[in-house]
Amino acid sequence: MKLTTIIFCLLLLCLFAKAQQNYDASLIPKELLPYASAVVRDDEMNIDVEDLNNTLVHIKTAVTVVNKNGDEMAHIYIWHNKSRVIKYVKGAIFNEFGKQTGKFSESDFEDESAWDGFSLFTDARVKHYSPSVTEYPYTIVYEYELRLKQTLNFPGWYPNPYIGTAVEKSLFTFNCKPDFNIRYKESNLPGHVNISTNPKGLKKFAWQANNLKAVKEEPFSPYYQNYLSSVKIVPEKFSYEDIQGSFTNWKELGKWNNDNLLASRKELPPETVEHIKEIAKNISDPKLKAKTIYEYMQDKTHYVSVQVGIGGYQPFLAADVDKLNYGDCKALVNYTQALLKAVNIDSYYCVVKSGEDYKVNMLNDFASMDQGDHIILCLPFKNDTTWAECTSQTIPFGYLGSFTDDRTVLACTPEGGKLMHTPKYTAEDNLESRKADFVINTDGELTGNMATAFKGVAYEDRSYLLSETKDEQFKKLQKIYPINNMDIENLELKRFKSADPVFTENIKLQARDYASMAEGKIFFMLNSFDRSGGPPPQVSNRLNEVYINRGYTEEDEITYTLPAGYHLEKAPLNYSVTKPFGAFSVSMTINGDKMVYRRKFQLIDGTFNKDTYNDLIDFYQVAYDADQYTVSLVKTP
Repeated sequence: MKLTTIIFCLLLLCLFAKAQQNYDASLIPKELLPYASAVVRDDEMNIDVEDLNNTLVHIKTAVTVVNKNGDEMAHIYIWHNKSRVIKYVKGAIFNEFGKQTGKFSESDFEDESAWDGFSLFTDARVKHYSPSVTEYPYTIVYEYELRLKQTLNFPGWYPNPYIGTAVEKSLFTFNCKPDFNIRYKESNLPGHVNISTNPKGLKKFAWQANNLKAVKEEPFSPYYQNYLSSVKIVPEKFSYEDIQGSFTNWKELGKWNNDNLLASRKELPPETVEHIKEIAKNISDPKLKAKTIYEYMQDKTHYVSVQVGIGGYQPFLAADVDKLNYGDCKALVNYTQALLKAVNIDSYYCVVKSGEDYKVNMLNDFASMDQGDHIILCLPFKNDTTWAECTSQTIPFGYLGSFTDDRTVLACTPEGGKLMHTPKYTAEDNLESRKADFVINTDGELTGNMATAFKGVAYEDRSYLLSETKDEQFKKLQKIYPINNMDIENLELKRFKSADPVFTENIKLQARDYASMAEGKIFFMLNSFDRSGGPPPQVSNRLNEVYINRGYTEEDEITYTLPAGYHLEKAPLNYSVTKPFGAFSVSMTINGDKMVYRRKFQLIDGTFNKDTYNDLIDFYQVAYDADQYTVSLVKTP
């Protein structure tokens, strides 16, 4: 009896100790602290699929924030809508020594519309909470449960969700009935799934990660999800807002999208169909006909983001867009498809992951609904596949730009989904080409003309100026070009719209005191118009490959007419360097009182060995030093 009592007391002590986990920051293993701004002490996510319309998600997390860079890990966001219901939330705050200093509940969260800055309508909301703590380290422990009234999208597991986050322990379990089949994608995990049957007879999939060191911030690194740990899960059969379906690959998912979300949305009023036929009747070339219809759509509509209806997946009816003259990316692509269909031109509704900083592809071997966030249009003309961005009133037909270029997308067709790749703009395509002719007088004043052409994604660098007033154009260009006392006497901006558009900028300018005088010499900056920034920082023991997201080329030719009776004090600048990731050259030639400065900087996109990072630093340093070169003129005896 006495032994039984002792064992019972010991069990109670163990349970109490587990419930009262010690969050003293000094207990974090020392090997996890390098590069860590936050440490996940204990994290558990459990997903229980009860039926096709009912999934429970339980999350419990304890995170120690080491410094202010880790505060984002303590900011809790819980997204919810009519299909994603919050059941409860609770949490507590602990100081450096593991002593509780506060607690919070759902009433302490702010509940806001999940407005993205441009959506007109959205039925998504977000509850969020951030502790008011300024003494580091501190620990936040929170727990919440969600009920999902669907099985199309499940939360993914990201044990180290951010760069600079270390993990002591993270556990993910997924439970479902034996006949509920799933596919999963494991990325950068130290181990693999453990599949078993739980006491209730359900299939249990479990993943665990222990003692993951923080990934340090490294410039020119690949997309973070390419090297952080994750597990994604998708069902074979699902229900979403009372629409059921199944898929195991992109073809089946694209077919479901087309048949259930798109096919019934393209009917137009008869008078609109007749009008489209009328404006296209004298055009025989299908591509030119499509361009005419696309520009009609641009002139008629404007973009407004609308995140409602079937979880934001289904577009407005084409007839509604025709009536209201606005829509989001889904609605405008669907509407354009309907207009093209009126003259028997086929097109594809394409799902893409957008963004300028990284080109993120759909995973070839893993179909899922959550990999895209934007819709673009594809016109599969024979031997001339053409792409179109439908959300801009000014973008040229056939031009995508940096938002959706060079990435794998899902085209949804009546025959099913298929992966396609959007056009790539190469380093040669992305060209900024500048020619200038300047005079520098003996008072140091600079006068002259400068003409610049922007091509490829560089087209976007200036085209936005056309929507500004003349005064605003002048102000912004004076900020772009770091020239003291620059006064723009005349400015001409032109946009040449085509599939390979060009934007031109012609400036007549003057800048007093551009050159300075001292001890009988004249000094001026050789390159004041296209200077590079400094080199990226040094990184010791680099781990990641060097990733350059997009290549580009800058070419400058500037002719200076020098003051009479002066010549160069030192030898002209001439230098060139070539690397696998780029090339840089600079030269000065003198002919009488004319000095011609030529500069070419080219960066080539791609992924390179991590050991090339030091070469990249040197490359930028060479360009930076050359761009700081000061011309010194002395009087000719």
